Amino acid sequence: MIKMKNYDIAKKILLDKISCHPDIAVVLGSGLANISRYLDNSISIPYHSIPNYPQTTVHGHSGKFTFGKIGDINVLLAVGRFHYYEGYSLKEIAAPINLFSKLKIKDLIITNSAGSMNENYPPGNFLIAKAHLDCTYRNNSYEPSLINHEKYHDSKLTQIALSCAKKLNLKAHLGTYCWTMGPAYETPAEIHDMQKYGGDAVGMSTVPEIIKAGELCMRTLTMSCLTNFAAGISKKKLTHDEVVYYANKFDNDFSKLLRDIIKKHYKN
Repeated sequence: MIKMKNYDIAKKILLDKISCHPDIAVVLGSGLANISRYLDNSISIPYHSIPNYPQTTVHGHSGKFTFGKIGDINVLLAVGRFHYYEGYSLKEIAAPINLFSKLKIKDLIITNSAGSMNENYPPGNFLIAKAHLDCTYRNNSYEPSLINHEKYHDSKLTQIALSCAKKLNLKAHLGTYCWTMGPAYETPAEIHDMQKYGGDAVGMSTVPEIIKAGELCMRTLTMSCLTNFAAGISKKKLTHDEVVYYANKFDNDFSKLLRDIIKKHYKN
């Protein structure tokens, strides 16, 4: 497990490479990495070059930090994340967020590839999270609470994201993201329950990162690339390879949206 002293080591390794504190960090989900092409003077630092730092094990998560500039904005990408179903603890999943905080980053965009539970939000559309639900039932079987506090979902960044999507003529919607345990995909009955609670998209990550970012007082935007319809809406059996395939297919538009959000946020 990565300890607090290891974050100081990780911080030093990154700053020795990039020589300045980033303005904003982005966590990239499965198959989403094209934003790297918009970075000038980019530098990559593999996770394995940082002592005791968790390593990615899932296809579509390459496992590296990439730093560069969009205009005058210093951007740090975490290309690949960690999942609870990989055997990592919640503290280990949140390692990138803790490291960002050590680097004094206050603005964060968390992305993921997700299944749509809303028939009005088809694959190729994007979800801008206004709320989240923890549907893992790790602690009890109670109905999950809808969390829509500004602490976790920054309203200014949310409005910027919607505005940028509109300008790019991309279909983005406000909605609620649901976190499930994984690695198995959800059953139609589980999807029905999450729809009943107000869920619009479902995935196996992200919520632990949102919670940690809120604890560290970071301004956070969460965005999903909708790669498929969830079970019960789609009759087709889904695989992770297909999720990555469709994420790659939609990633050009998703990355343009990320680029424009970053530029507009720092122009305001």
